Amino acid sequence: MMTTSKYVMAASIIATMTIMTPTSNAFAPRQCSSRVIQHVQSHNSLMQMNQVQKEIHATSSSSNESVSKDLGPQPVVVSKESEALSHSRTTMKLTPSFNLFQMLPDDEGGLVPPTIAGNELRDSDILKVGVPDTLWDMKLSDYKGLGGDKKIETLPDPFQMVEKELKPFSDSIQELVSTDQPILSMAAKHFFQKRHGKRFRPTIIQLMSKAVAACDPENMKAGDGWQDSGASNVDVEGGVVTSTNHKGSDVWRKQAQLGQIVEMIHVASLIHDDVLDEADTRRGGEAVHKLYSNKVAVLAGDYLLARASVLLARLENTAVVQIMATALESLVAGEIMQLKSSPEELLQMESYLRKSYYKTASLVCYACRSSALLGGHAYGSTVATACEEFGFHMGLAFQIQDDILDFTAAADILGKPALADMSLGLSTAPILYAAQEFPHLQPLIKRRFSKKGDKQTALEALYKSKTAMNKAKRLAEFHAQRAVEALLRLPQSEARDALLRLTYVVITRKN
Repeated sequence: MMTTSKYVMAASIIATMTIMTPTSNAFAPRQCSSRVIQHVQSHNSLMQMNQVQKEIHATSSSSNESVSKDLGPQPVVVSKESEALSHSRTTMKLTPSFNLFQMLPDDEGGLVPPTIAGNELRDSDILKVGVPDTLWDMKLSDYKGLGGDKKIETLPDPFQMVEKELKPFSDSIQELVSTDQPILSMAAKHFFQKRHGKRFRPTIIQLMSKAVAACDPENMKAGDGWQDSGASNVDVEGGVVTSTNHKGSDVWRKQAQLGQIVEMIHVASLIHDDVLDEADTRRGGEAVHKLYSNKVAVLAGDYLLARASVLLARLENTAVVQIMATALESLVAGEIMQLKSSPEELLQMESYLRKSYYKTASLVCYACRSSALLGGHAYGSTVATACEEFGFHMGLAFQIQDDILDFTAAADILGKPALADMSLGLSTAPILYAAQEFPHLQPLIKRRFSKKGDKQTALEALYKSKTAMNKAKRLAEFHAQRAVEALLRLPQSEARDALLRLTYVVITRKN
């Protein structure tokens, strides 16, 4: 429990301190940091770094840098020295998913990252040997709306499959975030009471939990590598989770709770984002800070993160705590990247995708992998790897489609202001592709559309372009197809096939 508490506290501090600091001072040195360092320096035992930790960190860092060095600098959240001090032989050395899986299509210079801990079994078909699968070669382009004539309705409806399980979701989550402070309680419950939103993330996690239950645990290679650990000790009949004994089990309960945790984290990030972005609306209603105040909104977001952290610890899996705490850190990294990207980085498609990973896909992919661990599968297993890869590509496809809709859907359909990203000085896939066709847009992007007429000029170029929007759609389709291919490494089940249909829904939706 001591280890779990440390991770929970770290996650809460990372999320709270970064968001609570005013934007103008967000990157100024803090006095408390120097005091902490001085305190650490006063203890010689902490000054002497274990040689094993140095070697572990050196190996991990060199792997990460070799993959990402061509993509520009990453947002610095924690120093290498601090990371090394916190690691041991058994702690997880998590690598961002964009260093594990391909981020851009081949024809746009995309490369398959080298094999490292976390993606060693990304191409494994061990779960499918001798197992029939009617969808083994599924291509989204074969379906209506994406170039084909097949009907996606032949696959199970993802929302209908989990409708009864998620029906009490809002009521349950409201109980979990109740507090004795009326204003704080009302602000924290705001999104859950109105039941707005697609419940996209809880639906994914609920379906993924069912799909994972249909997978037999693998016999991981002998050794003490951290990637061979992380599986929860499951207490079910027969000692192994199956589709038959899954529903109603303790494993099922914890995976459902993970969905609640993820939704709390997501909603907290929305509340904080709206404060930072000075947004007026969210999910078709007023933003929390508009209903109350900035202070109440920030505190409500902090409170949701704190409650999520407590519930996370109660899953009783320290590996899952590490993974989900890293997801929290990624959300902060995404905000830093959005605020501090250099003019040159604003033009890079890789930088845009990496920011999208931090802000959107990281929470989805880490939750999917955590669901596998809670189901009794090791971190480095074929099952857990496929889950994270699916979440990575699904999250990016979702965000790219969102960015396309920002230009094609009206505000009343989106539930948030249209052209919101451009108003914040941000360039997304459609504009970046337009800038490749019309170079005169590049100075506008680099100065974040800060001059009068910049946004209008960019919009005119986008709508004039014959390729930009289509390229953005193809990028979303690339990631959706990769998500499908990751799912196809899992045995066929009704839940897996529902996730395949959900992938189609994500890139064909209109809101």
